[in-house]
Amino acid sequence: MTSTDTLGGARDTAGPARPEGLAVCPVQPGDPAAGSVRPDGLVAALLTPEARRDPYPLYARMRREDPVHRSPQGIWYLTRHADVEAALGDLRLSNDRDRMTRAYSSLGGDLKALSRLTERLGRVMSNTDPPDHARLRKLANKAFTARRVEALRGGVQRIVDRLIDEAVAAGPAMELIEAVASPLPMSVVCELFGIPDEDRPQVKSWFSRFGRLSEDIDKSEEAIDGYEEYLSGLIRRRRREPGDDLISALVATQTKDDRLTDSELLSTCFVLITAGDETTTQLIANGMLALLRNPDQLAALRADPDLIRGAVEELARYDTVTQAIVRVVAEDLEIGGRTLREGELVYLFLGATNRDPERFENPDRLDLSRPGNRHLSFGHGPHFCLGGPLAKLQAEVAIGTLVRRLPGLRLADGEPLEWRDNPLQRRLAALPLIHRP
Repeated sequence: MTSTDTLGGARDTAGPARPEGLAVCPVQPGDPAAGSVRPDGLVAALLTPEARRDPYPLYARMRREDPVHRSPQGIWYLTRHADVEAALGDLRLSNDRDRMTRAYSSLGGDLKALSRLTERLGRVMSNTDPPDHARLRKLANKAFTARRVEALRGGVQRIVDRLIDEAVAAGPAMELIEAVASPLPMSVVCELFGIPDEDRPQVKSWFSRFGRLSEDIDKSEEAIDGYEEYLSGLIRRRRREPGDDLISALVATQTKDDRLTDSELLSTCFVLITAGDETTTQLIANGMLALLRNPDQLAALRADPDLIRGAVEELARYDTVTQAIVRVVAEDLEIGGRTLREGELVYLFLGATNRDPERFENPDRLDLSRPGNRHLSFGHGPHFCLGGPLAKLQAEVAIGTLVRRLPGLRLADGEPLEWRDNPLQRRLAALPLIHRP
């Protein structure tokens, strides 16, 4: 739900659903200058249908012509791997919700949805800086361990097998997001947090309404009210009757260390539960699309299923789900020979860094055996994605099982694929497939 701190590094509440920094760009889509090589034209081109379909040629131009670009409004756009990696580890670039709100407001951004949501959530890992961030992150780390994530593998495999069985039984066509990629992370999160089977339909309904916050604030807040009340009751139940789930582990952590307040416990559970579903969904969808468009790599994975772990790392690099995240300058600093001033917004383009030829050999080539794959898809530094291992585990199981069980899998003929209208996220609306010859 933030820059990367949460499960799968999903929705980015460090900036509004519509990327206001891009929206206030002086050159808008349709303007003749948008196709020019001027930096302002390059930034405006991020909003075009062409960039939604394939932003990577545009990123190459941005890296080449002005890799540390400042717009007339004082918004920075960073596209080189070295610069973004350094920025992610620099505490002078803030993720604090109050700083972020002031920065957007100074540009005339409409932050009603963002402000109301962050007020409801309180201060959580995703919208704080050290020392609060370090304290909350340390406590969450104690509960959300690598061992706990790996223990889910068998359960994830059972869910994936069931979803594929249902899709195959329905006929030769499959819409991958609806059939597998979307229901999987929701089911896994419910398992992880011990949400009872009978409560899951209601929880899923709340989740779907959270995603429409910017469209209907009141209805989304009604969903938040219901979900908070439910989650508070679940936490009380786990205090009385602890189980082998993440809420019980967080409650135990709070009991041992009173630095986690009741409000922070509720907010942490809220963010961790809601955060990972969309990014995991799109990691699976984007990854399968990349494999189907690169049949040599798909064949390599079929021939050697043990490639799957490195394959998921490469798929995450090749078509990055979270294309950009936002920071605000808390203290003047220099990046790439340019001085960034306090209060200015900074867009860090992870998608551009992951295709940087200064870091990756043949970056536009999908290579499941790529060595030294230090991509930034799950962030870097203090906000490195807490839930990255869980997102990758689900992708490993889902993609590996689809490739193994459905040898005839191919893209369906028909309309071109549609990408969602948000340049900060690389999200397919649907991925229609045929799974029989």
